[in-house]
Amino acid sequence: MKNIVKLVAVLFIAGSMTACSNMSQTQKNTAVGAAIGGVAGNVIGNSTGATLGGAALGGLIGSQVNK
Repeated sequence: MKNIVKLVAVLFIAGSMTACSNMSQTQKNTAVGAAIGGVAGNVIGNSTGATLGGAALGGLIGSQVNK
């Protein structure tokens, strides 16, 4: 059941990203990095703190891509 919820959340985030056509490339990279980092943090740490930390780190890394 948890895997289904995680899959639905990832699909929802991916679908939401397509609606952000008016965002700059840096903003898109930040959002994608935060989403991927949040999922990775949850998978690795399986806690709220790990999820938030992964999202923060992923957003930071995403914002610095192509600079």
